[in-house]
Formats: sequence, C-alpha cells, structure tokens
Amino acid sequence: MKSIDDINLQDSQATREEIDKEEIVTAETNLQSDINAEDMDGASKKSQTYIPNKRVKYGNIKYVSLAILTIQNAALGLSMRYARTRDVEMFASTAAVVIAEVLKLVICVVLVINESGNIQNGVQTMYTTVILNIKDTLRVCVPSFLYVIQNNLLYVSASNLDAATYQVTYQLKLLTTAFFAVLVLKRRLKKWQWGALGLLVAGVALVHLSSTEKAKSATSDNLHNQSKLLGFGAALAACFISGFAGIYFEKVLKESDISVWMRNVQLSLASIPFGIITHVISSGTITDLFKGFDGFVWYLVVLQAAGGLIVAVVVKYADNILKGFATSVAIIISCIASIYIFDFHLTVQFAAGTVFVIGSIFLYGYVPKKPETRTSLSV
Repeated sequence: MKSIDDINLQDSQATREEIDKEEIVTAETNLQSDINAEDMDGASKKSQTYIPNKRVKYGNIKYVSLAILTIQNAALGLSMRYARTRDVEMFASTAAVVIAEVLKLVICVVLVINESGNIQNGVQTMYTTVILNIKDTLRVCVPSFLYVIQNNLLYVSASNLDAATYQVTYQLKLLTTAFFAVLVLKRRLKKWQWGALGLLVAGVALVHLSSTEKAKSATSDNLHNQSKLLGFGAALAACFISGFAGIYFEKVLKESDISVWMRNVQLSLASIPFGIITHVISSGTITDLFKGFDGFVWYLVVLQAAGGLIVAVVVKYADNILKGFATSVAIIISCIASIYIFDFHLTVQFAAGTVFVIGSIFLYGYVPKKPETRTSLSV
C-alpha cells in the first residue's frame, strides 16, 4: 500500500512533468514559429534575389532558341534551293533525307543517355521503350513513314520553286494542321482562327499568281526545266502530310509519358529503313548513297537534322506569338536574300500575299488575355 505522502509526491512529480512537457512543447512551438518566420523572410528575400535571375535566364533561352529557329528556317529554304541549282554533280535528295535521319538519331540517343544519367541506364531505357514495348514503337512507324515522304517532297518543291515562294507556300501547313486537329482531335477553332486560315489561303494564292506571271515573262530555258505546278503540288502534298503526321504524333505523345527525345529515337529508327527503301526505289541502288556529297550538302544535312530538335526547344520555352514572329522573320529574310542570291524580282502582288501570310500566322496564334477577376479585397 502506498502512503498518502507517496501518492502526493507522485502527483506532484506528475504535475511537474506535465508542466515541463508543456514548457518543452511551448518552447518547440515558439522555436518552430521562429524558424517558419525566418523561412518566410528567407523565402521572400530569395524571391526578391533569385527569381528575377531565373526569369532572365529563362528569357535568354527562349529568345536564343527563337533566334536560332528563325535563322534555321530561313537558311534551310535558301540552302535547299541553292543546293538543287548548283552546277555540280547533283546529290540524291533521298540520300540526304536518310543521312539527316541517321544524324538526328545519334543526337537523340545522346540526349536520352544524358536524361538517364549514364550510358547503361540510357541503353536500358531505350531497350525497354523500343524493343519490349514493340506495339508502341509500331504506332510511331506511321508518322515516320509520312515524315520521310514529306522531306522528299520538300526537296522536289525547293527544286522547282524559288526560295521565297517555297517559304511562303509551305506555311499552308498551318491550314492542314488546323484541319486535322478539328478532324482527329475534335478541337474547336475560334472565329479569328478561321479568319486567319482564310487570310493564309488568299496570301498564298496571291504569291503564286505573281509567280505565274513572272514565269510567263521569263525566258523559256529555266534552270533544270523547272515546273511551278510540280513545285506547288509537292509543297501542297508536303503540307497535308505534315499536318496529319504532326497531329497523329501529338496524339501519341499525349497518350503516354515517354519523353520527346525518346519519341524522336523511335521516329528515326523507323524512318531510316523507310528512307533507304525510298532511295533504292528512286536510284535503283544503295551503293551511290554519298554520290554528290560535298561540304555544302553535309552542311544542309546537319541543318535539316537540327531543325526538328530546335523546334522541340522552342515549343518548350516559347509561345505561339513568338513562334509566329520567328516564322515571319524567316519569310522576310528568305525574300530579301532571294533578291540578291537568285535574282528574285519582288512585285507588289507578291509582297501583298506575303503580308497576308505573315498576318495570318500572328492572327492564328493570337491568345486573348483573360479578364482579371476582381474580389472584394481588390482596390
């Protein structure tokens, strides 16, 4: 039996322990609140100190990638035209497409390995995605085949149209992409987007009417017996293929969590066999793959391979308005450069059509600002 004194002693000890615990909890609470306050102050200081630097850095990446895309777009059209009109041994466009895909594959494999952390993890990731998930890889074969056909058609177009006309005409891919987005993805276009597509068609029509008039007044011995009709038909077919392949590829991307670079590995792995088959059908042999390849052709191949990767960076960091600006500047550069390089004659009708096309690009990418929601606390 415990005595009353023992019980009182235990009660006092228990009371003291409870008081000590309360003091400890209170002290910890105060300490935690001090830490939180310091963290809040530190966070506010960090937000004042570091966030602007991050924004500046992000802005630099965005505008640098846009500048590179602008130069690449303008340079590609001009370079393809020049490569197909030089007085040298002509290279096979089908071979250039194959080599560009091989180069793109190498670049994307390096990027996947970099994402994975090391070579072993990268190889394992590619094996799992490409080989073990063969059904998904086969789905990617559809846009792979289409992109090979599209790239070959672009060479046909560049061989028969001057660089400025080719650059403007290829913007019809905006129309075909919108068409397949509505048809496949069930998207709804805004009123101004429909208006932009109409403006685009009118602009391209003006450009080609101007081109036709110049062709009639030109001498009959055009270089390599160029056909404006063939060039326009090839560009139009390339636009339809680009629109469908782009929407199909977007649908595949949204239905999985596979990275863009891994998807490009799948695309290139499937595109290379299609490209080789196309070259063999066109040339009759595989032995002359590098026939006519010189420094300029290699430069063109690198430029073409880098194009898709640059677009991926721009899509990540830039918005539609800035991408439209880059495309528009590329068209203007192509027109000005064509005057000096290819003796291109700029007419009022061609200029008006180009302005229509540039305006349609900006109008289609226009995103209205949402009205600010005002609350009772708003001043």
